[in-house]
Amino acid sequence: MPLSTSSSSLAPIKVSARVRGFTYAIRNIVAEARKVEAAGKKVRYLNIGDPIPFGFHTPPHLIAAVEKAMRDGHNGYTASVGVAPAREAVAREFTSRGMPVTADRCIITSGTSEGIELTLGAIADAGDEVLVPTPTYPLYTAVLAKLGARAVFYRTDPSNNWQPDLDDVKRLISPATRALVVIDPNNPTGAVYPSATRKALIDLADRANIVLMADEVYGDLAFDGPAPLYGSLNPDAPIISYSSLSKAYLAPGWRGGWLACGRTERLDDVLAAIKKLADGRLCSPGPMQFAVEAALTGDRSHQATFIRELKMRADLTVSRLSASPDLRCVAPRAAFYVMPQVLLPPGKTDEDFVLGLLRETGILCVYGSGFGMPADQGFFRIVYLASPDELSAIYDDLVAYARHFRAQ
Repeated sequence: MPLSTSSSSLAPIKVSARVRGFTYAIRNIVAEARKVEAAGKKVRYLNIGDPIPFGFHTPPHLIAAVEKAMRDGHNGYTASVGVAPAREAVAREFTSRGMPVTADRCIITSGTSEGIELTLGAIADAGDEVLVPTPTYPLYTAVLAKLGARAVFYRTDPSNNWQPDLDDVKRLISPATRALVVIDPNNPTGAVYPSATRKALIDLADRANIVLMADEVYGDLAFDGPAPLYGSLNPDAPIISYSSLSKAYLAPGWRGGWLACGRTERLDDVLAAIKKLADGRLCSPGPMQFAVEAALTGDRSHQATFIRELKMRADLTVSRLSASPDLRCVAPRAAFYVMPQVLLPPGKTDEDFVLGLLRETGILCVYGSGFGMPADQGFFRIVYLASPDELSAIYDDLVAYARHFRAQ
C-alpha cells in the first residue's frame, strides 16, 4: 500500500502561467466591495453595465419568445452556429443597415464577449499583436493574455472627446498585427466616433489586410440616433461586427449575442476557424436564441424610452462632476458610461482614489488603469444607470471625497 501523506505537507498544485496575465478589473474590484459590506457599510454599485438591477426591464415580447421556445421543447443543444431563425434575422438586420451578409456568415454567440473570444482565438497565435484602444474594455486584454498574444494600445484623446489618434494607429500596425479592435460607441468612455474617423480606421485595416473587429453592441444606444454599422461604410473591407441582446434589448443575463462576418473572401478562412472553435463549445444558450428574431423584427419602442432616461442621467452626471474643481468630465454621447478624471495629489494613483472612495463612502467605481490607462492620470469609470435621485446623492458624496482626497 502507498504510504499516507498529510495533505498539509504537499505543495500547492501549480496553475497555468497565463493566468498571471489574466485580469478583469470590473469584476475583480467587487472583492473589495464585499469586504466593505461585511464591515456594515452599504455599497452603491456603479461598476457593471447591467441595467436590470436599476429598474429597467426586458421587453415582454422577448420574454414571450423565450418562454414559447421552452414550451415548444427547444431545450436541447442547438447547432453550434445558432438556430436558423436567429441567424437569418441577424443577416436581414445587417443587410438592411448597409452591411450585406448572408445567414451562413452570422453566428449566434454567448453574448458579444464570446464572439470576441472566438475571433481572437481564430486569428491570434502566441506572440501576435492586436491593436486595442486605451482606455479599452478589459475583456480584450484578458483574452489576449490567455492566448499568449499581445495587446498593443493605441491612444484615444480625452481632450478631443476620446477620439482615436489615427496617426498612432497607423504607426503601431506591424507585420505581427492581426486585428484592429474598435469599440464604437465606446465602453468605457461613452464616445461616438464621426464618420470620417470610422472610414479612416476601416481604410487602415483594409490596406494592412487585417481584421477590423467592430464592437458595436451600443450602436442603438447613441443619443443622436443609431450609429451606422462599420460594415455599411465599406462592405468589402475585412470587418467582423458584434452585438447582442444585453444592452439595447435589456437582457444581459441571457447571453444572447451574434457576430456578422463581412462578405469579402479574405475572411472565409477566419469564418471557418470561428465555426470550428464554436463547435468545441457546443452552442450558446438555446431558448434565448429564439429571442434574437423577436428583438430584431419586433417592437423596439423601449429603446427610445431607455435612451431618454440615459441622456437625462448623462446630463446630470456631466453637470455635477464638471462643477467640481477636483474633477474633469468629457460628456458621453452613448450608452451608460463616463470616464471622469480626478486631479490626484502627488504619489497617488487612480486605484488609491477608487479604493478610498469605496471604503469611505461605499461608492464602487472602476479605476482607469483597469482599462489600460496610466495609473497616475486619475481616470475612473462610472456606470450611471441608477435613478437621478440616487445619482445626485452619490455625486454629493463623490465630489466631497474628491475634494478631501486631493487635499491630503
